[in-house]
Amino acid sequence: MSAKIDPNDALVLLIDLQAGIADKPLTVRYKGLQKGVGGLSKIAKLFELPVVISALHLSAGSDAKMMPEIGQELGEYTVHYRTSADSLENEAIKAAIEATGRKTLLIGGTLTEIAVQMAALSGLALGYRVFVVVEAIAGASPRTEEAAFHRLLQAGATTTSATALCLEIAGDFREPKGEQAMAILGELMG
Repeated sequence: MSAKIDPNDALVLLIDLQAGIADKPLTVRYKGLQKGVGGLSKIAKLFELPVVISALHLSAGSDAKMMPEIGQELGEYTVHYRTSADSLENEAIKAAIEATGRKTLLIGGTLTEIAVQMAALSGLALGYRVFVVVEAIAGASPRTEEAAFHRLLQAGATTTSATALCLEIAGDFREPKGEQAMAILGELMG
């Protein structure tokens, strides 16, 4: 198996990128997180990667207000709600991921040390290749996020960046998708 990410085998899992969680003081400023999530969403759209979105109901009966960059880039989407820290413990989310037939998870979300870590560990246990996209995540504190990274790497997950991902799956930069990928890279780095 190649160490590289195959866009035909990858899907994006976005977790808890919602008001009340993603907009709290985190290891990444909200504007930076928005930029990273927007970039990952653009990559997903450009390369036709399925996207599964997981969230929590923070108040009884109300839908989560997701980060606007998700809808701006992806258009209409479905939010799958769960009641535990681990998205993959929710049968509807797990089924949505399985329905794609893809075995590489690209994860973005908050909080790194809770929801991102739990989904990544469960994904590994279920046989998925797991990549945590660092521009599209944020943790509660540098210390706890660092502990999560250590645990994830020891368990077999990999970290990557949206900038590297963009060019890794872009192919020839002279082709239309390659040119568009270069534009996304410029936005991520600008």
